[in-house]
Amino acid sequence: MGYTTAAAQTTRGADPRGAHVTDEIVTLDRVVLRSGTATREEATAEAVGLLVATGAVTSDYLDAVLQREQEMSTHMGNGLAVPHGTTAAKDTVLASGLAVVRYDTDVDWGGAPVRFVVAIAGRGDEHLHMLARIAVLFSDTSTVERLQAAPTARDLHALLVAAEA
Repeated sequence: MGYTTAAAQTTRGADPRGAHVTDEIVTLDRVVLRSGTATREEATAEAVGLLVATGAVTSDYLDAVLQREQEMSTHMGNGLAVPHGTTAAKDTVLASGLAVVRYDTDVDWGGAPVRFVVAIAGRGDEHLHMLARIAVLFSDTSTVERLQAAPTARDLHALLVAAEA
């Protein structure tokens, strides 16, 4: 799921459709395997917290993400939720980034079961490309099964980055 910025595209090859998923957008320190479950708000805070901790967004980004979630669920089906901020929060995004928290039990996402919480933040329109790539990746049930079976965060990270190679 390796997303890349325009600068990294020059080293990996430009993609006319937009950002790739690369290890520059989803770094290993933004991938977590979590035992147990959480509420939707806790899961959102954890995933966004990874973006904050790694310098992709300011701490104010979480408020925008929670606001969006109140307005419209970011559940996308197939065990996936993609919390992201509102347009008004663009100034809280410092760098495009993606964080993944995989739960081993379902998180109740407004009545829908979620195992993967993928928080995104994009500079410019990069968030649209990230959303599209994630949706395609998670539409393939065999890919989702491989992602769910990854035994470590490092293995999950490698699968995400390799998914579009």
